[in-house]
This record gives sequence, structure tokens and C-alpha cells, in this order.
Amino acid sequence: MARKPDLRLAMTFSVRHYELELDYKPHAARLAGRAVLTAVAPKPLPGFELSLGPFRINKVLVNRKPVRYTHSNGKLRIRGAVRGEFTVEVHYVGTPRPVRTMYWGELGWDQLADGSIVASQPFGAPSWFPCNDVVSDKATYRITVVAPSPYTVVCNGVLADGRIGGSTTTWVYSATEPMATYLASVQIGQYVEVAPRVFAPQRLRRLAAHDFARQPRMIEVFEDLFGPYPFDQYSVVITDDDLEVPVEAQALSTFGANHVDGRRGFERLVAHELAHQWFGNSVGIADWQHIWLNEGFACYAEWLWSEASGGPTATVMAARARDMLSRLPQDIVIGDPAMRDWFDDRVYKRGALTLHALRGALGDDSFFALLREWTSRHRHGTATTEDFLALAGHRDLLTPWLFAAKLP
Repeated sequence: MARKPDLRLAMTFSVRHYELELDYKPHAARLAGRAVLTAVAPKPLPGFELSLGPFRINKVLVNRKPVRYTHSNGKLRIRGAVRGEFTVEVHYVGTPRPVRTMYWGELGWDQLADGSIVASQPFGAPSWFPCNDVVSDKATYRITVVAPSPYTVVCNGVLADGRIGGSTTTWVYSATEPMATYLASVQIGQYVEVAPRVFAPQRLRRLAAHDFARQPRMIEVFEDLFGPYPFDQYSVVITDDDLEVPVEAQALSTFGANHVDGRRGFERLVAHELAHQWFGNSVGIADWQHIWLNEGFACYAEWLWSEASGGPTATVMAARARDMLSRLPQDIVIGDPAMRDWFDDRVYKRGALTLHALRGALGDDSFFALLREWTSRHRHGTATTEDFLALAGHRDLLTPWLFAAKLP
């Protein structure tokens, strides 16, 4: 099978740090932004481009000097010559609009009934800031948001500063571990903190506190199985609106009001999003063809939490999943799926089955030692399916699971 190029090697420049300053007016849905990107171009470039939605551009500077640019069809094309480390500063204003996609609807910054949400996977980041929107190009972030004082703002990383000034509050978050653009997030709403770093509308306070009460124990279980939690903290937001699915971000997950019921009926999703902090966020993917490394691992973590918390064992869950998959079309190669299939549930379930098969071959001690080695070796970096095969071995077992359409 011909291998696709590794985008880590194909990039003409990479971003090391994003400094984002945002002023948001929820009722007017108006965003004014200043973004300063610190980037590196290994070879001289006469210009470069960033991805950015349909904002009005007020100014673009490269190394603090004004430059010429064009902005159309979601691309900001900048004509400043660069080499080595450089900065680009973009001032923009407008109404953030989600990015329309062929397979997944609208992605990125979107309005809630009262506030806003960011759900960018995989290509929604340009809906709210100029970026090098390549999944393998991870950078650190500092995100400053000015919003009306009744609103709570939750972003990736740690709250580094907060200032109340008249009718507005300034929130400053620092994310010091490298992060892919699709994982950058801003959640704005009238929330209260119902448990440490768990935010919800007042009306959902009791239900949310109950449904997320076992999350600290879940972290302990996953640390034992996967290795140390890879970030400084973990935050959860429950919106006042219903959401189709929870929203993945780095060190932050967002759930809809429909995902809390006071009975922990959606706890598997709590486990799934938490597991992404190890698989997908800390250990990122070098390209989207490797998406099973994110979703298969997070799905398997659901089964592991079920097993650890007194529910059905992973073996029982695997048998149910295999029975379900056997009755569906077997036309997806999860190790290299077509774009339309990246987030197909068959990729998730078959990825989890792949790991369960490997666990059966290795035994628990060796299998979980392998997972801990995987998260340690690629911590805050990116990886490929080939990287996993090189570490895990057992290619005769894993290759049919990953690269044949028919279920083994």
C-alpha cells in the first residue's frame, strides 16, 4: 500500500505560539480580534497563507511592519518575505461564522441561545482566529477574552489572570502544552462552578454535580492504565443548549444539557472525552488518516471504565460491538479511512476492538505497559499508525484489523 506523505515534513512553516486577544459581545454576536503568531520558516518564503473566515481585516503586520495581503475563500494570503523565526499580527472584526463542510455540517464558533460554543474538529478553527490549520502543527496558546461580566469564559489551559472592569470581565488563559488548532476552544455562557472545574447553568447544577461526581475517580483509573494525566488541569462545561455530541478540546470538554440526566446515563461519554486528553490531545495525530488512534482508544476507554466501575467487562462490550459491526457494511479501512468516514462509528468501535484483540494477545500487564509507553513516548507530540505498529509489534494480528475492510 502506498503511504501518504507525512504532513509534519511537508509544512513550509510552523507556528510555535498563538497570542489571541478577543473582545466578544454575545448579544450582537460581534468578535474583535488581535492575533499574534510566532512562527518558523525553515527555508526562505516570499509569502505564506493562513486560514481565516469571513472577517474584515483591519491590519496585517509581519515582524511589526505592515505588509500587503489578500483575503478570500477562507484564506489570508500574506506577501511578506520571511525566514527563520518571525511574527505575524492580524487585526480583524466581524461575526464569527462556522465553517461549512461537506460531511460534518458547520464547525467552529457558533452561537448558543445565550453565549457561544467552539466545536472545531476537524477544520473549524479558522471560524474564529487566523491559523496554520494543519493537524500536526501544534503550538502553545495564550487566549484573552473580554466578555460581559454576567458571563463565564472557559478556555484551554489554566486561568492565568482575570480582571473586572465596569460591565466587562477579562479572562486570560495560558495553555503551555502544544495544541493542535482544532482543539483550541472558547466557551462562553452564564455558568456556575458546580464542582472543581465543572461549569453548568444554574438550572442544571444538581444534575451536573451528580453526573460528573465520579470524574476524579475516572482520572485516577486512567492514570493507572495510561500514565500521568498530561495537562495542568481538566475543565468541563455543560451548555444550556442540547448538543448532538460532546465537544472535544484540549484540557477541556463540553457537553450539552441533554447529556446530564441525574442518573449518569451518559457517563460513557464522560469517559470518552476524558480519555482524549491522552489519546488525541497529548498524543496527537500526524494526519487525519490516523484518526482511529484518537477515537478507537477513546472508545476502548469507555469499556475500560465500565469494567473498572462495576459495569460490563471490556470483553462483554467487545462482543456486543463485534456483533453490531458484523451486521453493518464492512467497507471501511480504519487505518486509512476515506475523509467521509473519519468520524464513522465503525472507526470508533473497530478501533476499540483492535485494541482489545491486542490486549488478548499480550495479556493485561504487557498491554497496559504498552499504552503507558505510547503516551510517554509521544507526549505532547504527534504519531502515526505506523508508529503504533512499530511499538506494538504483532503486525500479523493488527494488520487485518487496520487495513482490511472485512472484520477479522
